[in-house]
Amino acid sequence: MGKRKGKEKGELLPGTLDMLILKTLSHRAQHGYGIAQQIQKTSGEELQIEEGSLYPALQRLQLQGWVASEWGQSANKRRARYYRLTPAGRKQLGLEVSNFERLMAAIARVMRTA
Repeated sequence: MGKRKGKEKGELLPGTLDMLILKTLSHRAQHGYGIAQQIQKTSGEELQIEEGSLYPALQRLQLQGWVASEWGQSANKRRARYYRLTPAGRKQLGLEVSNFERLMAAIARVMRTA
């Protein structure tokens, strides 16, 4: 028999990356690598954010005014761009979480039907 097809470990649902980044930054400012590591750690190693997805998302969030950044020094003494949540980003996070919870409840209702 062939391999079963399905979602691979670490694959995000469409539209969730921005919410995960905003949630991660709601705790403290972090550089890009730290954001990816925090999401991976918090998800129990289930979610892995690739640089090719993370940095375009951070740029998009900055253009929206939901994230701001400044240069700083990482723990290993390297220059790094640190991202922080703006007040508009905190408000957007609330909207994203509300929409996500509503969607997940709707999916759960469908899955419970016979």
